[in-house]
Amino acid sequence: MRVEIISVGDELLSGTIVNGNAAWLGEALTGAGFDVPRGAVVPDDPAAIRDAVAAAAGRADAVVVTGGLGPTSDDRTREALAAGAGVGIVRDGTAERRIRDFYAAPGRPRMRQESLRMADVPEGAALLENPVGSAPGLCVELFGRPVYALPGVPAEMRAITTGAVLPDLARRAGRPDVIVTRTLRTAVAYESGVAERLRGIEADLDPGVTLAYLAAPGQVRVRLTVHGRDHAAVTARLDAAESEVRRRLGDVVFGVDEDTLDRVVHRLLAERGATVAAAESLTGGLIGAALTAMPGSSATFRGGVVAYATELKATELGVPEDLLAAHGAVHPDVAAAMATGVATRLGARYGVAVTGVAGPEPQDGQPVGTVHVAVSDVSDSGRDAPNTIVHSPLLPGARANIRELTVVHALDLLRRYLLGLGPFTDWEERT
Repeated sequence: MRVEIISVGDELLSGTIVNGNAAWLGEALTGAGFDVPRGAVVPDDPAAIRDAVAAAAGRADAVVVTGGLGPTSDDRTREALAAGAGVGIVRDGTAERRIRDFYAAPGRPRMRQESLRMADVPEGAALLENPVGSAPGLCVELFGRPVYALPGVPAEMRAITTGAVLPDLARRAGRPDVIVTRTLRTAVAYESGVAERLRGIEADLDPGVTLAYLAAPGQVRVRLTVHGRDHAAVTARLDAAESEVRRRLGDVVFGVDEDTLDRVVHRLLAERGATVAAAESLTGGLIGAALTAMPGSSATFRGGVVAYATELKATELGVPEDLLAAHGAVHPDVAAAMATGVATRLGARYGVAVTGVAGPEPQDGQPVGTVHVAVSDVSDSGRDAPNTIVHSPLLPGARANIRELTVVHALDLLRRYLLGLGPFTDWEERT
């Protein structure tokens, strides 16, 4: 079943707002087994919206439109859909009651008369319940195709899609009762490397198991989708598919579904009753931000030191001055000393540290993208010196990309150390 996406809004075309709704919708629809062959962005102009919806409905089996359902004068999707369907606009009593009830709830702002404009809908449209906002979603039949109109507010769009649109699409498609997905998350491996390791895997999996690759800087998600009628059988097929993917990818897989690197690291630290501290140079606090994103992270994260200036690496982290004088700030031994220093000074068992050249210019004779990541274990275990590992990738891209990739490498190196693994060097292609 082919589903096209249309995003409405001048702010999307001007770049004022990034079109995250389309990205989320594409992932949600394909994850549910639907084909998304095309997407479009149109301005807040009724004729442009009408023409885009009509063209999409003429090609696809269903259309999802986001934006233009609010109470302001530039919200014109309702009028465009009515014009496309050749019907008028009517005030829907059920929608009006829901809007009034929404604003009557404690803590909500006073309802203004303009808000009731959201209850004006194309004649014959079906309401789609909005459990987190005031604007109802709509479903209008156009050329015999369902056109779903959703608010542009991301939380509202997602709630209506999950609660109403996806189930209705599955019903219309005559889909089996059970559609199950699972996403395996990998770190520090290129998408092409992951795809190479999984080449031909579909032939080894049960029919009806589909794979999709979703890449982000330093991470690749492999999503598995299985259709069927019996939940136990579908789950068993999904488990078998996951096992085969894990066998091929090995220890680059760090989590499943909603797992993130920081959550996995915190979980591993908590299992050991241990804490970590971070020493950062080129990332300027991004590792600390990642390690404090999760609620309750204070149980395993002690704190961090951003030692951006070279001399601070000596005064604040105890990096030997002769080491800095001999090699500069960008050196694997400097990263190791930073990791040990921050763990010791902040009272953590583990220290993670990064130093490198984010650009745009080389530093200390080192090219842009040179990065050294270190993890140090300073626990009392009878050793004469801390146990420290260092990984030195050459990272691609511009400054922002290098910094983002460095955070991924740092968290993943810590994960690998906690699991007794070495740095990721097994694949020819790596970030």
